[in-house]
Amino acid sequence: MERLLIAVAVVAIAAIVGEVVRRRRAIDPPTQPKFEAPAQLDRADFDGDGWLVAVFTSETCSTCADVVNKAEVVRSDEVAVEVVPFQSRKALHERYSIDAVPCLVIADADGVVHRAFLGPVTATDLWAAIANAREPGSIDQSNGCGNHD
Repeated sequence: MERLLIAVAVVAIAAIVGEVVRRRRAIDPPTQPKFEAPAQLDRADFDGDGWLVAVFTSETCSTCADVVNKAEVVRSDEVAVEVVPFQSRKALHERYSIDAVPCLVIADADGVVHRAFLGPVTATDLWAAIANAREPGSIDQSNGCGNHD
């Protein structure tokens, strides 16, 4: 009889432990950040009046420096490039809810964002995005190129 009571107690304890473990696993994971780029910019916040490539950065970010270097290459009479470092232009980061850098945004003269990149970007992807934003359909994406979202 004593063995039966011990066995029942062990089974009951195992059932309780199993239920506690199951409940802990059923709890939703901690909230994960949702990094997003702005969909609209106020062009009055930036220099120039045509196409804009705005690069939100931090002075301590090595990836940001690489993205800025790639963006500077597209600077022209038709495309303004503006670097927005967090340390000196924190208000703009807050205004556009920039919570991750680098964040590169391609916007038209009205401030409508046509494409954005969070994190590193290749020169090829940047050039293609600007070309396609300025002249939709100019980049053939049927081969899978550009479908990286």
